[in-house]
Amino acid sequence: MRIAIIGGGIGGLTAALALRQLGFDPTIFEQAPELLEVGAAILMWPNAMRVLHRLGVAEAVRQHGGVLEQAIWLRQDGRQLNRFRFPLTDEPAIALHRADLQRLLVDALPAESIRLGYVFEKFEEHGHTMMAHFAGHSSIECDVLIGADGLHSRARLQLLNDGPPVDRGYLAWRGVTTYAPKSLPPASAIEIHGRGQRFGIGPLGPGKVGWWCSVNKAHETPGDPATARDTLLRLFDDWCEPVCELISQTPLTALVRNVVCDRPPVRKWGSGCMSLLGDAIHPITPNLGQGACLAIEDAIVLARCLKKYTSDAREEDLPRATRSALRRFETIRFARTAMIARCSRFYGVVGQWENHAVVRLRHAALSIVPTRLVQRQLRWVFDYDSDGVSI
Repeated sequence: MRIAIIGGGIGGLTAALALRQLGFDPTIFEQAPELLEVGAAILMWPNAMRVLHRLGVAEAVRQHGGVLEQAIWLRQDGRQLNRFRFPLTDEPAIALHRADLQRLLVDALPAESIRLGYVFEKFEEHGHTMMAHFAGHSSIECDVLIGADGLHSRARLQLLNDGPPVDRGYLAWRGVTTYAPKSLPPASAIEIHGRGQRFGIGPLGPGKVGWWCSVNKAHETPGDPATARDTLLRLFDDWCEPVCELISQTPLTALVRNVVCDRPPVRKWGSGCMSLLGDAIHPITPNLGQGACLAIEDAIVLARCLKKYTSDAREEDLPRATRSALRRFETIRFARTAMIARCSRFYGVVGQWENHAVVRLRHAALSIVPTRLVQRQLRWVFDYDSDGVSI
């Protein structure tokens, strides 16, 4: 079976690895001329680590990242709102640099299975086969086409033509630094809440700390990239340490700025022998750190569906079996991805409140949330096991 994956991000790489483990031989077509080590911190919660364990890369991820055991909510003046430990699971929560995760996934794949410099333009369905067209390259024919081309997916645009992602009205900055303040508690994810602004901190393994912040658009003054750090220092100048320490110690080249976007859930993920996965079909805001985790879940479920529905199919029945596998994959994944996207969006709305009265209300609510309640909600996300999903 000829399987083409559009996009060499976390979702596409994991899909290729999962498919290869089940006996397929997929090829990734990535638009970048080389896989650069870009990005910032990324969270691999237990639901994603469980998949990475089955794919044989979890141990390497643990070696390159930092374990998270608890979360701490603070006010911008440094006073603690709440603290809770994450529920115990069979796999740890790990924070690491996105580039490290990408490199580990690439190294687990044969070099010849990744083709660089392939800018995807469109797909066509010809009978029982799919055609993928690329700028400056010959078109390729395949039996299965997987669109894993991210937030601004061209495959999605052709399939759904539903316009750009929805701008949620705030910006996210991310940074990685080798400066590790002694005041940071070990194995802790810290989130600091202000008015229309938030700041998060977490360990990224030996010698690295990752941080992020979110700012309502009305507060940020657009400027030259060279002044980005000064802009952030101005926005957070009266916040508790180590906020400004971390910003000051982060190289400009390690700063990443994004407009926070997502999309409303849709039930149509594919057509014929083509389907989408990850951010291409269910992009979510970064508030819960589940974007890449959901793409990794997609990858293993997709591979399992293709294996189950096509392994015993006769040659003449293979196209029908493939379509059934893809529609089953889409049905299985819709409810979970839609729910997590809604929860992430809501958490972001509450986190970006500015009004004095509602901010005091949010602080009061965060300070009285019982640990048991938080752990129960997190377990619903963390305990997902693709092997237990009925295919």
